[in-house]
Amino acid sequence: MLPVVQSTQVLVLAFVLLAASLAKLTVPQVVPAAPHGVRGVPAADDVRGVPAADEVYGVAAPGRRTPWLSRQVTLGLGVFEGVLGLAMMMSAHASVRLATTVMFAAATWVVGELRRQGSGTGCGCFGELSREPVGRRGVVRTGLCTLAAVVALGAPHSGTDVLRQGPALVGLVFVAELTLFAALSPELPALLERLGLRPRAAAPCDRRRSPLAETYQALHASDAWLSRENAIASAAPLDVWREGCWRFLVFPARVDGRDMEIVFAVSTAARHRTVRSALVEAEPSGTPDVAAARSA
Repeated sequence: MLPVVQSTQVLVLAFVLLAASLAKLTVPQVVPAAPHGVRGVPAADDVRGVPAADEVYGVAAPGRRTPWLSRQVTLGLGVFEGVLGLAMMMSAHASVRLATTVMFAAATWVVGELRRQGSGTGCGCFGELSREPVGRRGVVRTGLCTLAAVVALGAPHSGTDVLRQGPALVGLVFVAELTLFAALSPELPALLERLGLRPRAAAPCDRRRSPLAETYQALHASDAWLSRENAIASAAPLDVWREGCWRFLVFPARVDGRDMEIVFAVSTAARHRTVRSALVEAEPSGTPDVAAARSA
């Protein structure tokens, strides 16, 4: 039974390495999001049709959307994994098995560190498919791959020899292990979405792409805007920024002969967008009193 298990690990590891390489080399990279809470977008740029910073980057999402690997490093890892996967299929040399074990052990350490630090970034194990923050499943998956690499150190045959000469039991164990691997892989739903085999899940409001035109449409149709419209001194906002599920717009206002500022908070949710407003004192620097606006 032991030779069957060892031979199966060779096939499983070769499959994982080749799949990871293919994903890194072929899945297109998504432009990373701007840092959370983009501030200070000039209103004149918005009025002239220049998109706000969070529109350029897609969404003002948390750091999990910023990959910890550069594209160049990702491509280099993809090539290395592809070569190592082919070597597992073609050769039973001890150096190939040892290199595979070291690589998976290092991957387990990296994934464990990302999980421990709670950085909110994906592991990049399968390139752009691995954008979900590292969780317990990811750590268990890489740990099992490392264990499989250790078991495969004593396998007597290469992957191609196992395919040609291996018993039928190898196929059953191979399918069972791949099923477990798929169950531990959050990349599978992402792959199905990219292939159009699964509908895309609606993005949470703090990561949803929200064009500025959509915000203006919701703002101008709201009761909050209509109730403050007569006090607004300029159609161009002084400041526009986004934080979480809200986009804030600051307009100059004149109330009872005093210079004031009206801060509108417009929801970036896909449906049932709400608009809130607060009247704050205008500061000499032109920066709105955000703390007062939030409390209001």
